[in-house]
Amino acid sequence: MQVFTDGACEGNPGPGGWGAIVRMNGTEKELSGGERHTTNNRMELSAAIEALKILPPSSRVVLTTDSQYVQKGITQWIKNWKRNGWINAAKEPVKNADLWRELDALCSEHSVEWRWVRGHAGHAENERCDALAREAISKARR
Repeated sequence: MQVFTDGACEGNPGPGGWGAIVRMNGTEKELSGGERHTTNNRMELSAAIEALKILPPSSRVVLTTDSQYVQKGITQWIKNWKRNGWINAAKEPVKNADLWRELDALCSEHSVEWRWVRGHAGHAENERCDALAREAISKARR
């Protein structure tokens, strides 16, 4: 299975949106959503969370994101955050801990390989996810 995700925000914070493409069993599903007042990082995390939520139990998935925050956070930083009681290296509470906990729980249900791609660099699925996120921002503003 393959998942592609992106998040976007107009202003940070401001209205935001996320988009995802999920490919499984020969089908492709597009997902999106938004919030009236949020941050770019929350939208990046939301895209991954919402995509993983629709997978069958114990799925093996390659998840591609243009967010180093998400990719490094879930593969590197989260181990220390959890060990330190959700306190970061600057001795402050981890931002977006609610979403990190949710993403961590979903990752424990699946086998997820995380890949990073440069955003806005012509990667077809990343460009489509960006478009879905931007459409969701328009809806969130209403």
